[in-house]
Amino acid sequence: MGGRSRVAAQMLAGKGFDNVYNVTGGFKAWESEAAFGKEELGLELFTGDESPETTLVVAYSLEQGLLDFYLSMIPKVKNLFKKLSEIEVKHRDRIFHEYVKISGKSSSREAFEKNIVIKAVEGGLTTQEYMDLFQPDLESVEDIIGLAMSIEAQALDLYLRAADRSNNPESKKILIQIADEEQTHLTQLGKLMEGI
Repeated sequence: MGGRSRVAAQMLAGKGFDNVYNVTGGFKAWESEAAFGKEELGLELFTGDESPETTLVVAYSLEQGLLDFYLSMIPKVKNLFKKLSEIEVKHRDRIFHEYVKISGKSSSREAFEKNIVIKAVEGGLTTQEYMDLFQPDLESVEDIIGLAMSIEAQALDLYLRAADRSNNPESKKILIQIADEEQTHLTQLGKLMEGI
């Protein structure tokens, strides 16, 4: 938002990156490409008053939605979607373990999953909405990875906006941690794209 981006730019420059820019005014002053959709997109899932437990249930639900999407695509491009679904399984598992730790409940996975009510994937859209928006060629590895990157970027953006809205410090911390993990997913997808 300005101050942090200036520090980040200085750190990168100090590490030898010579093509670093800090936009005056930070992200709020940015007027070029950004995440798609209205600023409120997906925030209906996060009112800002969620407990840490509810925050984790919502995040788990979104991970499950994306996992279901990837698994439904496996017959078309089996190996790639298998890799993508494995990323979501690990992330979903981490969210579940965090829920058990925070709630103090020794809930079984089956009992926990009864809480899932959201029929969206990461980023807050449904599978069909993503397919309609991007219209990927499901026979093209580049299109599939591009779609996955778009979903992860949208998820990163949603979790950061939800964190900004959150009134609960622990929920805010959880949302920022999940956003950081989405950044890691983007890096993994970038490596997959480079390997094509």
